[in-house]
Amino acid sequence: MLAIDPAKKLSFTRCISDGDLVIVYERHDHMKAIKVCEGSVLQNRFGVFKHSDWIGKPFGTKVFSNKGGFVYLLAPTPELWTLVLSHRTQILYIADISFVIMYLELVPGCVVLESGTGSGSLTTSLARAVAPTGRVYTFDFHEQRAASAREDFEKTGLSNFVTVGVRDIQGEGFPDELSGMADSVFLDLPQPWLAIPSAAKMLKQDGVLCSFSPCIEQVQRACETLRSNFADIRTFEILLRTYEVREGKMESCQGDEGLSPLALPRKRRQRTSEGSNVEENSRSSVAIARPCSEAKGHTGYLTFARLKCLS
Repeated sequence: MLAIDPAKKLSFTRCISDGDLVIVYERHDHMKAIKVCEGSVLQNRFGVFKHSDWIGKPFGTKVFSNKGGFVYLLAPTPELWTLVLSHRTQILYIADISFVIMYLELVPGCVVLESGTGSGSLTTSLARAVAPTGRVYTFDFHEQRAASAREDFEKTGLSNFVTVGVRDIQGEGFPDELSGMADSVFLDLPQPWLAIPSAAKMLKQDGVLCSFSPCIEQVQRACETLRSNFADIRTFEILLRTYEVREGKMESCQGDEGLSPLALPRKRRQRTSEGSNVEENSRSSVAIARPCSEAKGHTGYLTFARLKCLS
């Protein structure tokens, strides 16, 4: 996805090669990540797709099966990777991730510390934000989760921008060798207040810290600890509401005011030559927007704070 070697860089303008990771898009709610292997096939309800037919095609291509069914081959961007990755833990989704990257003021060249790594959803987006000259140092206390995250970063071409460590940040704090190096710190911990003093030592002057917590009691206790070394403390809850837009038919009435597609459905009686009443309905094609039935609710609270500058 973001490999330094131009020959291996994945983008929508580069053609798919043997060994590349692609996102197979079947429909908006069904995608999967697949490694392209010449000689392999993908079989689903749309038919059989040969990987050999994918090689040499640009990302975004629509490919067909033996039955005439089709899928799209997309590049594994952080946005799509978040939707298809293996959930080893609860993850952050696009709404929270985009807010975090904006408020942490991340640009290429920044150094970010993260605890914990979890499934690597946020880490993937952090790495893209600081590439090609920045770096993400991410830590998880669970050795197997950290190893799985390393494998995922290799698959997505991010290993050059991410260092994964096994460490209990709540108990041990961040490594001393990173002291004063970080532009931003992100904490996703059950007791973030235990790691805040260490995070303050890691930050550069005027650096920004973010803590993600699912419960407001965690936020309150973290804010109490933040007051000693941080300023501009703010907490947000991001609620995303998505809409479905589809073409539909709506009854309308032709009257003296003209055709009004948004009018309430009603019937107009017209007298025929035989004298009988005939009901006339007019139907027009319109775009109908409505909230999705599976809207996501509360995910967590995002607390941001800026390290106080020394006078």
